[in-house]
Amino acid sequence: MRTTAIAIASLATLMRHAPATYLESTFANYFSTGPVATNSWIREANTTLVLPKTNDPQVGNLALWPGMGTSNGDLIQALAISVAADSDSAEQEEGTLVPAGPGSLVTMHYKFNDTSSKYDQTVSLNGTVVSKLSTTSGHAQGWGTAIECQETECGYVPGHKYINTKITMDVADPDYSQTLATYNATGDLTTADGGLTWTVDTIVIGATTFAAS
Repeated sequence: MRTTAIAIASLATLMRHAPATYLESTFANYFSTGPVATNSWIREANTTLVLPKTNDPQVGNLALWPGMGTSNGDLIQALAISVAADSDSAEQEEGTLVPAGPGSLVTMHYKFNDTSSKYDQTVSLNGTVVSKLSTTSGHAQGWGTAIECQETECGYVPGHKYINTKITMDVADPDYSQTLATYNATGDLTTADGGLTWTVDTIVIGATTFAAS
């Protein structure tokens, strides 16, 4: 069975619901920013993942995500996960799996709520909200995306892209672009207001292969 599923969770939730046997993760191709200046933090972040085809062969638990590390040591992270019928990944997920096909637009929106002091996390699929979660996570210190493979080698992962990425700071951080680090990924991180908001029109993540060494 070939399917891609959408899930949303914080790292704390994932750890509480993880199976007793730890599923080792391997990471590849990333676009990473942060940490922020010492007097600032990320109030809001929004991006849209254009889903690629599933990995081939569809083995392991393959996750594509944008995440934000926080001052509490947590990770705010919505995930698009490629899962096979016999995968263990459901034991780690928070909420109901939502199927999606290649070319679908998955928008991940994280926003700090001043009233609750939590990050409200919303995932939309082709413009329709499919998942919400609010977490007490401190203040976000950076934003980035990567390819993650769990459990076993995930095979070939097609290239893909994120569009309309916007990161909004609490206080302007004019030097934030200097924190950008990439591996087999491209995208121009720019600001038009002195570092209060940062945008990337398109982040292109190259294809990769997770194979036994």
